[in-house]
Amino acid sequence: MCGLAGAVVAVGGRISRQRLEAMTNVIAHRGPDGKGIWISTDGQVGLGHRRLSIIDLSPAGAQPMTSASGRFTVSFNGEIYNFGALRQELESAGARFHSHSDTEVMLAAFDAWGVSATITRLAGMFALAVWDATENALWIARDRLGIKPLYYSTKDSELTFASELRALVVWQGKLPPVSAQGLTEYLRLGYVPGPASIFDGIQKLPPGCFAVYRAGQLSEPQAYWKMADVVSAGMAQPLTDTTQALDTLEEYLHAAVASQMVSDVPLGAFLSGGIDSSAVVALMQAQSGRPVKTFSIGFHERGHDEAQHAAAVARHLGTEHTELYVTDTDARAVIPQLPDIYDEPFADPSQIPTFLVSKLARERVTVVLSGDGGDELFAGYNRYVFVARFWQRLQLLPSPLRRLAARALSSPSPAAWDAFYERAAPLLPRHFIPALPGQKVHKFASILPSSSLLALHARLVAQWANPKTVLNPRWYHDGLLWQDQLGQDDALLAPEQQMVWDTQTYLVDDILTKVDRASMRVGLEARVPLLDHNVVEFAWRIPMSMKIKDGTGKWLLKQMLYRHVPQALVDRPKMGFSVPIDAWLRGSLRDWAQTYLAEDRIIAEGFFDARVVRQTWEQHLKGAIDAGGPLWTLLMFQLWLEKVKRWV
Repeated sequence: MCGLAGAVVAVGGRISRQRLEAMTNVIAHRGPDGKGIWISTDGQVGLGHRRLSIIDLSPAGAQPMTSASGRFTVSFNGEIYNFGALRQELESAGARFHSHSDTEVMLAAFDAWGVSATITRLAGMFALAVWDATENALWIARDRLGIKPLYYSTKDSELTFASELRALVVWQGKLPPVSAQGLTEYLRLGYVPGPASIFDGIQKLPPGCFAVYRAGQLSEPQAYWKMADVVSAGMAQPLTDTTQALDTLEEYLHAAVASQMVSDVPLGAFLSGGIDSSAVVALMQAQSGRPVKTFSIGFHERGHDEAQHAAAVARHLGTEHTELYVTDTDARAVIPQLPDIYDEPFADPSQIPTFLVSKLARERVTVVLSGDGGDELFAGYNRYVFVARFWQRLQLLPSPLRRLAARALSSPSPAAWDAFYERAAPLLPRHFIPALPGQKVHKFASILPSSSLLALHARLVAQWANPKTVLNPRWYHDGLLWQDQLGQDDALLAPEQQMVWDTQTYLVDDILTKVDRASMRVGLEARVPLLDHNVVEFAWRIPMSMKIKDGTGKWLLKQMLYRHVPQALVDRPKMGFSVPIDAWLRGSLRDWAQTYLAEDRIIAEGFFDARVVRQTWEQHLKGAIDAGGPLWTLLMFQLWLEKVKRWV
């Protein structure tokens, strides 16, 4: 796990070592254990690297690294989990190695099989740049699920690339213009979905793709692994026997966890007490000869605390557990760091506890395993359970009636709905009482006017469902970026379609981005065994009847977990890594928020409609609405805008 940066300049030009080192230095947090710079003999190609030593801690594992033939030089971020098997195959063909690193194995594979053929055989998380001196070509590539980031820019007849956006800005020496498309999508989703970035002229390489730069031209990204192909192949070979599916799922997860426990430095795990992280930790502990080190974050606010559940699971499994309770004061201390941690505007409030739990874990370990990906693969989000039935029924109601119902449901405040559910709790079955009921009722009201499945999904995942209402007109970009990319496959069931969308958007640019930036900020490597591509491909062979059953998701994954953890410890309403941002903004964060939402400031900067911002803020403070999510989206942009001006 490291950070990479680099450039290829035009014929006749030469790489500035000073600029390349400046790029590399701003991602030093990704690799605090070492720094490397390589510049080609003609001066046209430069690769930078920051090293976090995980496998082979000796200098023999340092990068950039050149292959034995001298043809290939690579700067690489990530881990190749099947490097041992690849090494054995290469050794049997005559290759010899001088280190125990996965980087050297990768380079030997490039020599033996070529770059394209090798990439398709790599199992792991990675972003890489490799120079082919024979073909005078530079390849950039990203892992199948987008676990590791890679930004790039082609400008002024040169290619620049890096693990984080700021490195490209440092190379350019000035701030690029804000992208209207990136800003619109950010307001809608709370993150900037790829391949766009918040800046014009800088893009993200899509997951599962590579691109080749030669003779001053970068090819279009070419997919070596497509989610659509995985879905089609899996559904063409559906599993029919539940016992066989359960046993095989455990085998795949056991193997994925085992491969990702290989480390030459201390290793632990994030444990929220939910299904996904509990499954990962259970399989880790089953394969460990000592207690696994586990880490969790809790909140004092009612309805947001999962720490007690994590502690119960930890006690049952016998892990060495550490927990930290987060207050709004802790949040206030982290907030000024967020633009530097996340590079782009990023407004998932769980970024705060994710950073804090990463910081907590880094005090004890250098590598952690995380449970991310389970919701998208095994139908874990609540919206997967009700949306199909809801969409069918929604289409039967005239649009005017739906709009009327939406107004009626949203009229009482979320707090009023919470109070209603609390009074009704003794009379209702347990599964009729969701966590944070007021927020869910208001969310339900917001989706009633939806005109298509995609529109329904977009509203469900949106912060500002219609960014046009809050953006200055000149910054509004019409159209859904990810809708244009993904489209809609009517051959899939509604939950399956949602899972595909989420895997290619929300998972990549929110969940994985959040974990990567938070963990790497403190020099911690986070691994995600549920996103081993073999597990992903197998998961799409599991029919929906084994994922959603009796109104709840993750059915098959739960059955596997029950083999290791008592059902009573994990069978509870899904909460997620939620943060009490609504209460915080009305409490100790109020004055801070007011500074960034001040009307004169909004007008001067010119991005947002000051009247809409003021009304939303006032209604939130009164408790008439809970607008913590949309307001946090504005606040994170405002804070980013202030900090980004200091980058150059």
